[in-house]
Amino acid sequence: MNIHAGLRYLTVIVVLAFVSGCSVNPVTGEKQLSLISESQELSIGSEQYKPTQQTQGGQFYLDPELNRYVSEVGQKLAKVSDRPDLPYEFVVLNSSVPNAWALPGGKIAINRGLLTELKDEAQLASILGHEIVHAAARHSVQRMQQGTLISLGVAGLGFALSDNEWAGLIMGGAAMGAQLALAQYSQADELESDHYGIRYMKEAGYDPQAAVELQELFVRLSEGRETSFIEGMFATHPPSQKRVRENQELVDKIGAGGYRGRDVYQEKLSFLRDRQPAYEAHEEAMKLASNDKLDQALARVNEAISIEPEEAAFYSLRGRIYRAKDNPEKAEADFDKATSLYPEMFAYQLHSGLNALELNKLDKAKERLNKANETVPTSIAFLRLGDIAVKQNRRDDAIRYYSTAAEAEGEIAQEAQQKLVQLTGN
Repeated sequence: MNIHAGLRYLTVIVVLAFVSGCSVNPVTGEKQLSLISESQELSIGSEQYKPTQQTQGGQFYLDPELNRYVSEVGQKLAKVSDRPDLPYEFVVLNSSVPNAWALPGGKIAINRGLLTELKDEAQLASILGHEIVHAAARHSVQRMQQGTLISLGVAGLGFALSDNEWAGLIMGGAAMGAQLALAQYSQADELESDHYGIRYMKEAGYDPQAAVELQELFVRLSEGRETSFIEGMFATHPPSQKRVRENQELVDKIGAGGYRGRDVYQEKLSFLRDRQPAYEAHEEAMKLASNDKLDQALARVNEAISIEPEEAAFYSLRGRIYRAKDNPEKAEADFDKATSLYPEMFAYQLHSGLNALELNKLDKAKERLNKANETVPTSIAFLRLGDIAVKQNRRDDAIRYYSTAAEAEGEIAQEAQQKLVQLTGN
């Protein structure tokens, strides 16, 4: 993804504003302002889907069957939606935060942290149906063209990503995708997605009462200040008694009853539930490490690895702990393991590259940092690539890397600007 991808989208929007017209919302049938074409909508979703996944934990690759199952349920609902021809995709993300999101064009994700909170397939269908409506009704696109997201900074410089250690360092289109995924929906959009999502459930054969049950649960959790949900679902999909009331009225009108799929759902979740103690140990290790309790954190992440030795995130965390304990040699082995298990994940490549630079393994550092930037560009990666170029006497490359890092904000940008001045004298 080009670092200026977000700016390219802004240019398109500004140009289209001069030739704007009205279109009909494909879900509600109501007229609405349309500045972004369907082809542009599909392009945004397609280009941002993978980077946005990466900023939210990456794919839960350990259980391909679970990913297939979620996709099958999603496609069943997509077929009865008001835009069945969108190129829908569904993915399970490796994040404990209970959340789900949709990008333009039908690119949808659900976190494993939300899947473990659900009881049956009908509840899963409720979540996915809701996200399908967000995509089909072009809710993200509408917010984009109204400027409610673009005003945050299209290039995404300095945009803070929840539950992401590289908050504020992610650049370019990847940050824009995260804005689309993490921005809060309006009450009108939420009610609309509830309404049509319930109709999709009914049409696909699911019991729509499951949607009401979930909203009741979410309201109770919000009143109880359930921290994990406040960081996830409630931040992007605020619950309310009004939603519960209107959902129940619709279900009463169209009729409850239908497939629940509890046994099937529990079977499909069995692998994840079996590994849940490992992820709980990992979460605790992260909290301990953030409080500088490194020995305790190391013990907990070792427990996680003993339960599930094929999870890249565990090795990456252990590598970070070893780095914090001034042991980059041990860290290197863990980062190598993480990148071998999940080579596409930018964060693992980034950690590995920074650690290799500390060991003065310049070629390895350069390779890993470039690999990280291929998926999710970060200001820290560009800054350190500049440092490597200086060490290797590649002055023009160093200027290019520092110039890119200087486009960001904060300490990274300041350091890049200072090093540019040292190289160029201005």
